[in-house]
Amino acid sequence: MTADTTARGHQPEVVLVTGMSGAGKTTAARVLEDLDWYVVDNLPAQMIPALLELVGRAEGALPNVAIVTDIRGRGTPRTDLAAAVDEYLHQGIALRVLFLDAGDDMLVRRYESVRRPHPIQGEGTLLDGISAERAVLENLRHRADVVIDTSDLNVHELAREVRSAFAENGGDALRITVLSFGFKYGIPKDADHVADVRFLPNPHWIPHLRPFNGTDSEVADYVFQKPNASAFLDDYTRALATAVAGYVDEGRAFATVALGCTGGKHRSVAMSEELARRLRHATGVRVSVRHRDLGSE
Repeated sequence: MTADTTARGHQPEVVLVTGMSGAGKTTAARVLEDLDWYVVDNLPAQMIPALLELVGRAEGALPNVAIVTDIRGRGTPRTDLAAAVDEYLHQGIALRVLFLDAGDDMLVRRYESVRRPHPIQGEGTLLDGISAERAVLENLRHRADVVIDTSDLNVHELAREVRSAFAENGGDALRITVLSFGFKYGIPKDADHVADVRFLPNPHWIPHLRPFNGTDSEVADYVFQKPNASAFLDDYTRALATAVAGYVDEGRAFATVALGCTGGKHRSVAMSEELARRLRHATGVRVSVRHRDLGSE
């Protein structure tokens, strides 16, 4: 294996996001960013080689890179974009092209709704600009790896299409944080769901358990020896799974579920750990756990 081949083997995945102006490139870029891609927006075609060279030098620090560009390269011929793609493919770079398209009538309505001219219509009409852009991009559309027609898609449906094409294993971008807290220190301001677990007996009043916290098996065993602890989590997990399914459909990127007890050290911690485990199993989304007040006095 040559040094050049070895270097290419470590190249990150690169996707070029392009297509018709007004077809949804900004929405696609936001979805890729939520999927932990490094997104470079509005990059002129002639600057892409320099960026790819820097990406190669990062040695894996940027595992996935999305470059958003179109034919508006300032001061450059409009054929540069298609020619650049040809050059990268001939060099063996792992480059995929995502092309966003829409019907002319839909593009006209979108531009009229925001009262902006098409970027290359010049002194002509909106349709003149759209037709000129479509002609320039025709060959690039044919060689694209993924083409999404957004004519009949809202932003949430477009986000779902992009996630389906570029998320690992076809997964989604939603991330759930289960957060334990103590009511004595205040309810988390960024919580989407808040549950009060102070109905459970407090290990704080058990002398030999007081020095421990909810991550310790002694405390967790004490909390879950009461049947209502598991019964509560059974019902709460089912309710949250319904909400999570809706979040995924809406293209939401994150949500926070907060469980509180008095001090945020025992009951809420043990319950948060178990809730996170159940949510991972029930929904398949990424779930992390944070304990906000575990170190508080």
